[in-house]
Amino acid sequence: MGTGRRRSQLAAIALCVAAGLLAGGVAGCGSSGGGSGEGSGKGASSASRTGSASLPAPLRKLTKATLILDFTPNAVHAGIYRALAEGLYKRENIALEPVSPSETQDTLSLIEAGKADFGLADGSDLETLIAKGGDAKAVLAIAQRPLGGLIARASEHLSSPAQLQGKAVGVTGVPSDTAVLDTEVSAAGGDPSRVHIVTVGFNGAQALRSGRIAAFTGFWPADGVQLQVSGEPVTSFKLDRWGGPPYPGLVAFTTKRLIATKPALVRDFVAATVAGYELTMKQPQRSLHDLLAANPEIEPKVAAASLSAYLPLFDEGGRVPFGTLQSAHLEALSTWMTGHELISSPVSPARYGTTRFLPASGAGG
Repeated sequence: MGTGRRRSQLAAIALCVAAGLLAGGVAGCGSSGGGSGEGSGKGASSASRTGSASLPAPLRKLTKATLILDFTPNAVHAGIYRALAEGLYKRENIALEPVSPSETQDTLSLIEAGKADFGLADGSDLETLIAKGGDAKAVLAIAQRPLGGLIARASEHLSSPAQLQGKAVGVTGVPSDTAVLDTEVSAAGGDPSRVHIVTVGFNGAQALRSGRIAAFTGFWPADGVQLQVSGEPVTSFKLDRWGGPPYPGLVAFTTKRLIATKPALVRDFVAATVAGYELTMKQPQRSLHDLLAANPEIEPKVAAASLSAYLPLFDEGGRVPFGTLQSAHLEALSTWMTGHELISSPVSPARYGTTRFLPASGAGG
């Protein structure tokens, strides 16, 4: 459900007025010096008001670092923009520059090539990269559950993915879309071969609106919310609730190389990011304000509705500390991807990610 759907969203946003997730460009990374995305002027005094005294000791000198987002800035990134506005990265002597990829694959390739320090990616995309021999390694989970699933028109009156038998369902054409469709329909007791698959490329939302398809594979907190806000009621069937693994839908990652050579940078990046999302869970409206202030192109109504959908995913509704990489969920992801031949061999949780940089309360899993 990763790269192909993210690329679908990139194209769809270029075409849709209802888009609420918007843009950026690439900056330098990995060298000491000035420059930062933290330009709010709140600085350390504001950070101290929000409990940043619990952050680790800052780096010895100001260090530039680049964070390649998984997509254009949107509600799922609210914690990062809150941390920037509060000066939490600056408190750690990190001049963090978040930038948008031109395509989702750019995030993976730029980090892998050492041209950026940190990245965000769908958990399944990171699994694929590692399975292919990449050097990447997750350092925290942003969303604890998959963001993908089947999104159907509410007017179809569906209560189960099995009811898509005999109906047209749009996919982008990437193998993970078919895996999502097959998993959900089978789990609901249906026969996936009886679903009429239509390759709609990047135009799932448009095809749904036009009536060409009854449903499509997409990201329910983004595509689904965007359709709902724009006046197209939908029913979302979430992957982890219909037979799929409860894997982290979004992770922050770097490389084993950076972990080995600059562990303090990784530690302080993780600490500031965790603090930003913890503040977001406590004060979502303030984080939404910071996100919109830094990215005025974002449609506020879409961002607000989307953030409401994301909030329970950050810590599973309070069941796990933010950032936790849960071993059982990573094992389930690997089993599912291997079973659907999305990867050739399993990836162990220890190879997938590390919890060593998380605060003690979030290091379980």
